Amino acid sequence: MSESEKPQPKMVKCPQCGKPALYSPENPARPFCSERCRLIDLGEWASEGYRIPVSNQSSSDSLTSIDDAYDDDEDGSSHKH
Repeated sequence: MSESEKPQPKMVKCPQCGKPALYSPENPARPFCSERCRLIDLGEWASEGYRIPVSNQSSSDSLTSIDDAYDDDEDGSSHKH
């Protein structure tokens, strides 16, 4: 592929500040526009500023169901609750 046939670098919107950001291996902060925006985003995850939504079912109910299913398997029974 010649130099003139190379595809144009893709520009995306920085998820942190909204400025245009080069989305290619030449941008070590991609998809962010800068190292600063990348670190701000990382800090949000680390401080639990971002959260992944979970279902309304409590986690203890889920763990109880898993424990019950595991206990049934150990006993050799295969009935469902």
